[in-house]
Amino acid sequence: MSKDVEMKEVELNELEEKQPMTGDGSAEKNGSVKVKVPESSEVKFTGLSKDELMRVAGTAGWIRTRWLLLVLFWLGWLGMLAGAIVIIIQAPRCKPLPEMNWWNEGPLYQIRDVEAFAGDKGLAGVEEKLDSLNQLKVKGLILGPFHTVQVNEPATLDLNTIDPSIGTLEQLESLLDRAHKKGISIILDLTPNYESSLNEWFSGFTEVADKLKAAAEYWTGKGLDGILLHSLDRVHPANPAQWEPLQAAFQVEMTEGARKRALIGVADRLPIAETEELLNTTGIHLLLPSLDPSASGQSWASDIQSLYSGNPQTSLGWSLSRANVGHLATAVTPKQLRLYEIMLFTLPGTPVFNYGDEIGLEDQGSIVPNMVWDYEEPADENNATAKELKAELNSRRDLFRQLSDLRGKERSLAHGDYVALHNGTSSLAYVRLWDQSERFLTALNWGSAAVTLKLSHEDLPAQAQVRVTTEPDQHAQEAMVELDGLELGPGEALLLSYPFLG
Repeated sequence: MSKDVEMKEVELNELEEKQPMTGDGSAEKNGSVKVKVPESSEVKFTGLSKDELMRVAGTAGWIRTRWLLLVLFWLGWLGMLAGAIVIIIQAPRCKPLPEMNWWNEGPLYQIRDVEAFAGDKGLAGVEEKLDSLNQLKVKGLILGPFHTVQVNEPATLDLNTIDPSIGTLEQLESLLDRAHKKGISIILDLTPNYESSLNEWFSGFTEVADKLKAAAEYWTGKGLDGILLHSLDRVHPANPAQWEPLQAAFQVEMTEGARKRALIGVADRLPIAETEELLNTTGIHLLLPSLDPSASGQSWASDIQSLYSGNPQTSLGWSLSRANVGHLATAVTPKQLRLYEIMLFTLPGTPVFNYGDEIGLEDQGSIVPNMVWDYEEPADENNATAKELKAELNSRRDLFRQLSDLRGKERSLAHGDYVALHNGTSSLAYVRLWDQSERFLTALNWGSAAVTLKLSHEDLPAQAQVRVTTEPDQHAQEAMVELDGLELGPGEALLLSYPFLG
C-alpha cells in the first residue's frame, strides 16, 4: 500500500471521530458520545440467602417432609436387609468339596518301555515329551520297572539301581524336577520280579518286604511321588501288619507345599469282593481292579456299583490296558476305542492309560510297539493314505484331550456322585452329579445292533446337550437330544450334559 493511500485513511478516521452526535444532524465541534447497549436483558436468579433458607427450613411443612423422607429411607433399608437374610437362609447350601489328591485330579499315564516311548534317549527323551503329556492334562507318570533283577532270582534284586540302558539317576532327577514344574507327578513301578510271567513276587511278600521298604524310603527321598506294585492279589498278606513298614514310608506330614506320596496297587485276577478286601487290608491309596472289556453291561454295572458303594472313589482307578498286558486299542476293537475312553474318563475314579492309548497305538504280537510322534507333522500332500492316517491319529488325540480337560474342570466328573441309569447285555448308562454343578450323562452301546435306552431318574430333564460323541453324523456336538427313549447306534457312545434344575 502507498504512503498517499495510508495518509488518506488516517484523515478519514480523524474526520469520523470529530462528527457531532446530535439527533438533528447538526454539526458541533466538541464531542462524540459513545453508548453501550446491553446484549441481554435476562435477569439471573441468585437463589435464597442463608437467612431466607433458615426461615423456610423452620416451617411446619418442611419439618414434616424431612421426617417422612427419613422414615421412608430407614424402612427401605430394613426391608432390603430382611430380604437379603431371607435369600441367604432359603438358598441351598453348597456341598463341601471332598479331599482330593494329585492322583485324583487327572489321568495317569504308564510308560513301561522307555525306549519304545522316547527312542534311544531314554529318560532324557521322556523329559523332552513332557510338553506333549502336559497338553493331555496328564497328572501322573508311571515309569518302569527299570530296577535290576534276574528272573526268579531274589538275591539279584536291587530296587535302588536304574538299568544303565534306560538312563542315569541324574537324568531321572532332571525329569522329576521338570515334571513337577508342569504339575506332573512321577511314580516308579517297583514290582520285584517283574520279568517273570508266573510269579512277579518270587515266593511271597515277606521275602522282599525289607527291600521294598528301603527302596520306598530311598526313592521318595529323591523326590519321587509314589510307587506302584503289580499282582497284589498273589501276595495278599494274611497279616496286614506285614505292610505297616511299607505304608510308613508313605506317611508324610502335609506341610505347606508338600506333596502327598502314593502307594498304588494293581489286582489283575481278583473278583470284586476280594479286591475290596485287598484295598481295606493293605491300606494302599489307589487300587486298579481287574476289569474285562468283553463283559456284559450287567456285569460292568454290578462291579462298578459294588466298588463305588464300598470304597471312596478317590481310592479307585480304572484301566483296560496294562503296562504288562497291552494297549487299549488291542484289548478292544478300533471302533470301540473312543467309546471306552469316554467310559474311563467318566467313571468315579482315576483313569489310567498305557502310553499311546491316546492315539490308538496297537500291540504287535510280542513286540512292544514304538510310540508314533510324526502324526504332529504335516502330511505329505501327495500321499493320501498318510494324510488320512495322520488326520485319524490327531482326531483320536483331540478326543482324549477334550475328555481329560472336561474331567479336570467339571466338578461332577471330578468327584461327583455316580448314579446308575441303565444296563443291558452290551449297553450301559449312568449320570455323574455334584451339588448344583452341571450334570454329565454317559450312554454306551458297544454291541453290533442299535439299542434304545429307557432312562429314568428324578434328576433327568427332557433334553440334554451333546458334549462328546463317537458318531458326529448321528448326533452333532452341542445339539440337544431327547432323553426319553434315547437311541444309540452300534458302537456309539454319548457324553451329555444338562444344568442343575433345583
